[in-house]
Formats: sequence, structure tokens, C-alpha cells
Amino acid sequence: MAEIPNVRLNLSNRAENVLLVRQALSGLSETISLDPVELNDVSTAVSEACNNVVMHAYSGGEGPLEVEVYAIDHQIEVVVRDHGLGMRQRTEHADDLVGGIGLPVIRALTHSVDFNSVEGGGTEVRMRFATGHTTALRWAAPDEHRAKPPRAPDAIGAGMTSLTVGPPRLARSVLPRVLSALAARSYFSTDRISDTQLLADALVAHSESAIDGERLSVEITVAPRDLRLRLGPLQQGRAASVLEETSVDGLGSLLERLSNGHEVSTDGAVETLDLHLAERD
Repeated sequence: MAEIPNVRLNLSNRAENVLLVRQALSGLSETISLDPVELNDVSTAVSEACNNVVMHAYSGGEGPLEVEVYAIDHQIEVVVRDHGLGMRQRTEHADDLVGGIGLPVIRALTHSVDFNSVEGGGTEVRMRFATGHTTALRWAAPDEHRAKPPRAPDAIGAGMTSLTVGPPRLARSVLPRVLSALAARSYFSTDRISDTQLLADALVAHSESAIDGERLSVEITVAPRDLRLRLGPLQQGRAASVLEETSVDGLGSLLERLSNGHEVSTDGAVETLDLHLAERD
């Protein structure tokens, strides 16, 4: 298995977030030309594991849901992790380890599956899917500051999504899908959802050369009629160039026109670009 996931999602275990996982898997499938039947198997099994976290991991309460996706030669591996009830407690309160009906589905659709306890509490479901394609997506090993650990699980709020994608070409199909789904959840109009997808396309296309490393990280906060994005890490001095490179003759920066404001912040040797999108009045 690769050391670094190609896609990492940190979410709340709300039921609607399972759709974001499916959108990310669809984006991955587009990049590696996954067979539709294979994609359906992966999406169904992963959705079952995620639904188990929604229903059983936190005794009806709310907590973090982590999903990691690895594209390997002729194999996809997906990890679904929670930090709630451990395996022993969940077995005591359910017909089977992952809530009854989900386990037979997962076993039927995967090449292999493991269930592990998470240190400090929680359960990890590690699923492997054999594919008919050479699907490996590799990139250079990150240095120390590129390998900054992800946001702590308890820091992911109910309205926040944290997405990390690498290599950059994978972000082209994953980020627009995830952002469009979140824009719809935010009650944006059809036109504003289209703006969000255009903005996501522009971000990916023009930040690729500015990314510090080969992973693009985006934190998205969702509120009614309002989205806020934090994108990075970008090389020092390159956030401004991302805005400039999206300029259209006579119209100015596409990112500035589509967003409701932006801000550049510095964290050590890297920069972060913050963008605000709100529904138009």
C-alpha cells in the first residue's frame, strides 16, 4: 500500500457526507478509467462502511469520519475509520461487526477486508478491490513540511470538510465534484452551483504549478448560502500568481469575479489562499 493516500477526507459522520465520499470515488474513477461495474462495487461497499459509522460509531451522536483512498497497481484500497465505539462494544450492540447487513455486502464486493481497532477507541475498515487496470497514482515523497499531519479528528466541525488529493491531476476530477455537492447542500442556486464548479476547475488548473509538493489540501466550511474555502499549501509568493493566472482579457481574475472575496495567509514557508463564496442576491 502507498504510504500517502491519493484521497483523504475528514468529515463529520452526518449521513449527507456519504455522498461526498461517493463523489470523490467517482472523480478517482474518471482519472484512472475505472470500469463502471468496478466503480459501483467500490462505491457500494465504501458507502456501507460509511453508513455504519453514521449509524453505530457514536451511539447516535456526532463524531469524525475519515476516509482514505489508495490507487495501486491493479488494486484500490479504501480505509474507513472512526474514533467512536470500539469493535468489542459495537459487536455487543449489533448483529455483526459493522451493523448487520453491511458486513455481507462489504465481503461480497471486496477482494479482501480487514477490521481493526483504532488506538484510543474506534474502528477501521480496510477494503481492497481488485481491478482490471493499472491504476497506480504515484508522486514524489513529501518532505517534512509537506507531510504535516492532518487536522485532528475532534477539530472537524459539523459543517467542515477537509479534502487532500494527490497527485494534482487527480484533483481535477475530485475537487469540482465535491465542491459542487457542497454548493448544492448550501442551497446555492443552479447558476451559483455552476459558478462554484467553474471556480473549482480554475483553482485546480492554475494552482497545480504553485502547490508546495504534489498534494492539494482544501478545507471547506458550509453554511446556508455560504461556502468558505482554504486552499494550500502553496509555495511562498505563489498565491497571488494563482489569482493572476486566472485573469481573462478585459474581465480580470476569474477567481475574483466568481468569489465574494479572498485572503492570502502565510504559515512558515507556505501560503494559504482563502476564498469566500456566497449566494448572489
